[in-house]
Amino acid sequence: MRTQSAPTRLTRGSMQAVLQEGYGTTDVFRHRHTPLPEIAEDEVLIKVHAAGLDRGTWHMMTGRPYLLRVIGFGFRRPKNAVAGIDVSGTVTAVGARVTRFSPGDEVYGMSRGSFADYAAAREDKLAPKPANLTFEQAAVVPISAGTALQALTDSGHVRSGQRVLVIGASGGVGTYVVQLAKAFGAQVTGVSSTGKLDRLRALGADHVADYTRDDFTDGHTRYDLVLDIGGNLPLRRLRRALTPDGTLVVVGGEEGGRVTGGFGRSLRAPLLSRFVAQRLTMLASKERASDLRRLTPLLEEGTVVPHIDRTFPLEQVPQAMRHLQCGAVFGKVAITVTSTH
Repeated sequence: MRTQSAPTRLTRGSMQAVLQEGYGTTDVFRHRHTPLPEIAEDEVLIKVHAAGLDRGTWHMMTGRPYLLRVIGFGFRRPKNAVAGIDVSGTVTAVGARVTRFSPGDEVYGMSRGSFADYAAAREDKLAPKPANLTFEQAAVVPISAGTALQALTDSGHVRSGQRVLVIGASGGVGTYVVQLAKAFGAQVTGVSSTGKLDRLRALGADHVADYTRDDFTDGHTRYDLVLDIGGNLPLRRLRRALTPDGTLVVVGGEEGGRVTGGFGRSLRAPLLSRFVAQRLTMLASKERASDLRRLTPLLEEGTVVPHIDRTFPLEQVPQAMRHLQCGAVFGKVAITVTSTH
C-alpha cells in the first residue's frame, strides 16, 4: 500500500507528521497534516531536523507483545498519534519551568512524536547536540546508545579487562555496546551474521562469531559478561557461555508469544538467578538526559561513532520500517525531516 502524500501547502498552526491510526503492519502509518503539539511547562518545542528508527518503533507499530498495551501504551491504538521517539533539532519554544534550554539551541534526545515537523519533549529527556555530529547522526543516538550504556553499566557493571560477549552486535543497540565496552577497557566478542563480521571488526570488536555456524555457547570460551540483545537463545545455553560467577544481561528479544514476546525470557532470568551462582538479570531501560550527557564527550572525541545504515525522508517511514524488518541493517536507520514552513 502506498503512503499517502501530504499536500504541498500547510495551514497556519499545522505540520506534516506520520500518524499511526492503529496497530498492525506499515499500512497503519499515514503522512498527513496535524496540529502542532502543545507543550507543558517542563517541555520544549523542537523543530525536528531528523529522527531515529529502531525496534521499539516496530513494537509500537505492531502493538506486540500485548503486554505493551497493558502497561500503558494504548489498547486499540497508541496514546500518542504521532510516531517516533528519537529526535534531533532546534528548540523553537520553551515551557515556563524550563531552565536549561532556550530557543535556537540544538538538542537531541527523546520526544513524543518525532516523525513530524515539530515535536514536544521534556527538558529532562534532552541534551545539547554534540557539535561534531550531523542532525541525522545525533538522531540515532538517544534510545539505542542510552540502552547500551545502561546495559553495560547499570545492569552489567562492566569493568576493565573483562571478557564481554555481545549477541546481536550489529544492530542499533549492539553497535553502541561494542564501542562502549571497548571504551571501558573490556575485551569484546561480537556475534552477528556472516556478512556483517568484517564491519564488526572495523567497529572495534576483538573477536567475532557467526551465529549461523558458530556455537559461541559451547563453553569453550567463557565470558565475564554476556549481553543478549534481541536474541532468542534459552537461558541454559547462555549460562554455558558465562564464567561461574559471570553476569548475563537480557536486553531484549524478538521471539516468544504475542502476549509477553521476548519479555517472557527477560522475566525468567532474575527468577532463575536466585538459585544459581551466576547473576542473571534483565534491562528495563529508561529515557533520561543523564545518559546523553555521559555519551556526549565520547561522541565528540570520536570514541563512539553512530553508524547509519540508510536514511529515508519523512514520507517514506513505511519503506524505512520495511528496510529495518528485513534484518540487513547494520547500526541504525535515520529519518530526515524536511519542513515546508
